[in-house]
Amino acid sequence: MKTIHMFQTTPRIIMGPGAVAGIVDEVRRFAAQKVLIVTDPGIVKAGIIDKVESILSKAGVVFSRFQDIEPDPRLEIAEAAAQFARHEGVDLIIGVGGGSSIDIAKITAILVTNDQKLSSLVGIDLIPLPGLKTIIIPTTAGTGSEVTPIVILSDEDEQLKKGVVSPYLFPNTAILDPELTAGMPPAVTAATGMDALIHAIEAYTSKNAWPMTDMLALEAIKKIHKNLRAACTNGSDLAARAAMLEGSMLAGMAFANAGVTAVHAFAYPIGATFHIPHGVANSIMLIPVMEFNMSANLEKFADIAACLGVDTKGLGLQEACLKGIAAVRSLAEDVNVPSRLLPFGIEKADIPALAEGVLKVTRLLANNPRDLSKQDAERIYLSVL
Repeated sequence: MKTIHMFQTTPRIIMGPGAVAGIVDEVRRFAAQKVLIVTDPGIVKAGIIDKVESILSKAGVVFSRFQDIEPDPRLEIAEAAAQFARHEGVDLIIGVGGGSSIDIAKITAILVTNDQKLSSLVGIDLIPLPGLKTIIIPTTAGTGSEVTPIVILSDEDEQLKKGVVSPYLFPNTAILDPELTAGMPPAVTAATGMDALIHAIEAYTSKNAWPMTDMLALEAIKKIHKNLRAACTNGSDLAARAAMLEGSMLAGMAFANAGVTAVHAFAYPIGATFHIPHGVANSIMLIPVMEFNMSANLEKFADIAACLGVDTKGLGLQEACLKGIAAVRSLAEDVNVPSRLLPFGIEKADIPALAEGVLKVTRLLANNPRDLSKQDAERIYLSVL
């Protein structure tokens, strides 16, 4: 049987220190008359938006700003941003910030041109029309959302995170400037960096992986493993910051085409219900899910170990895999990412409902290399309680 693969990514990517200065050229390429900047209060407080707006102002670009973005944004935030964009009459969206701001920017561009309820767009390929043009400027090295066709939003009624997936969600331009990430606190650097590593690991072990995504995922694992500690301990290390942005982007390209797996499926319910930051939730769940999935593809998990600096020569496959998992645990410990659920208020009594939430994330579980039952899900949660 022949397997047909398709690779898609953001068509224009601009990288390097000071790259944000080129934003005016990108705005002019799209002949935009009025721009909406989508961001969050933290990015405003850090002064990053001042830098972006100053560049635009000096060039005479007309813009307005929507900054009411929250972590793990709710569906209602996306609808509010779209209403603001319509009121302002904008024809280009610029997203500046971490994954939450980027996702709201992407979905806002879609909602302006699609006269439908947001809830009807949740799922795969349900967006009828292209959105407004988008320029995305990440200020964290984690989600890779600047190169993915995915938006994740929180549904408070169902206490779940839900995905909107469509090629129309690929940004038109991504600008990756490591200077904008230099002020990221160590805890945010660590959590987002681990998130990027997880994207790469899951893309490589996904059932939908293929040589193109494998190449990107393995390179991402190497870059992130080599640079995350340095980025956390010395935030002004621009070489490490640039490498982390590149690693996050490569991981994003990989999982955008191969998909993520059960780590994210476990992270969604605890993130939506207990408001654990996404990167932290993923990091907590990574080790037990790797241990569960390992037997389904020993060769690939051994490859991951080698990319994490493990000398696998002379080791059996299972031993190599276990050493790789130990290397992941060591990295997470070194950058001080939490590893247990109890400190976030999760108790044993919460586990059955959370396990049911995992099984609802069928879009991701379909990619997982090993089938998962509710009992498996409960055991995995209990192992990190």
